[in-house]
Amino acid sequence: MGVIVQKFGGTSVADMERIKNVAQRVIKTYDRGNDVVVILSAMAGVTDGLIELARQASETPDKREMDVLLATGEQTTVALLSMALRSLGYSATSLLGFQVDVLTNKQPMSARIISVGGDRIRDLLTRKHIVVVAGFQGCDSDGNITTLGRGGSDTSAVAVAAAINADACEIYTDVDGIYTADPNICTSARKLSHVSYDEMLEMASLGARVLQIRSVEFAKKYNVPVHVRSSFNEEEGTMVVKENSEMERLVISGVTCDKNQRRITLKKVPDQPGISAKIFSPIADAKILVDMIIQNTRSGGETDLTFTVAKADFDEALSITRQVAGDIGATEVLTAESIAKISVIGVGMKNHSGVAAAMFSALADENINIRLISTSEIRISCMIEEKYAELAVRVLHSAFNLDKETA
Repeated sequence: MGVIVQKFGGTSVADMERIKNVAQRVIKTYDRGNDVVVILSAMAGVTDGLIELARQASETPDKREMDVLLATGEQTTVALLSMALRSLGYSATSLLGFQVDVLTNKQPMSARIISVGGDRIRDLLTRKHIVVVAGFQGCDSDGNITTLGRGGSDTSAVAVAAAINADACEIYTDVDGIYTADPNICTSARKLSHVSYDEMLEMASLGARVLQIRSVEFAKKYNVPVHVRSSFNEEEGTMVVKENSEMERLVISGVTCDKNQRRITLKKVPDQPGISAKIFSPIADAKILVDMIIQNTRSGGETDLTFTVAKADFDEALSITRQVAGDIGATEVLTAESIAKISVIGVGMKNHSGVAAAMFSALADENINIRLISTSEIRISCMIEEKYAELAVRVLHSAFNLDKETA
């Protein structure tokens, strides 16, 4: 008995047959005596279709109106699921983001949640309604509809779970949990029973696309247990929870691969205070996220500075960098587009030495050259040539014995 939030992604509600399957799963949870709140995405492909319609209407669609348009995808699915539940004799009420007071900032198409008011949901649960909430959307302080960006329904689900103090948040998707590596790349990848919030944050930011990173941030901040599982079977998935001593026993929990990277290098940059700020401030002003940064000092008061950005931001970042290079006297701007970031992640890394050496040795044995390296307390990332990316994942997965339960 408890309060359960269940989120279903686009493939889970792709058509009426699947929506009816979702209704049966929700009913099963409800009939066990639980209060149930359901968060839904738009049907698979609908958001892309709406974006295409917007482009037909305007070459540069207004972002406020894009939010209004894109929010209709989730409005459709919550209404249909509520109808399906009611036809089966269950009280169900659909609510849009603004109706449950999902308050966001004013950034169109990628808004961030500030707060969620849970009173209306709690009132409906008290009256034994199944509450069906549109994910991905909210409203700002001016009453404008806002959307949360790709994967935003995950964040909606965890934020609602935190607001109503739910006992668990179940994320139903087209995979059945979090794996030690992408099973499409590494056939020996294993499903993990548990991962820590910090491990999941690293995985989400490094290429594992099971959960949106902001949803994990919410879960960690409010200590919401998240259960990632499949919409298409009854198997237990992976729990994303607070770190414990058992998790630290495993040195490495997973290997990730991110091919969505591009590299920019400024040659012979003046080695002076304030130069880095002049390079990265205009990039930050353009809302471009910089990932890895490496600086190599030359003789003669000069340095080479290399950084990486996401593929989608590459053209704009390169344009800004070329302009800045001229302003600061850098001699050349070089780029690399066929690159990939390979990472090993594990909270056990904090208490074990030799992880970096093992990683570098495994890559060297396959003659894979490392271009850049960055680290955190629980992660080591290497930038390599893209053509070696999948081989590197398999090699590292084997090197750290991740195909064995006792890794």
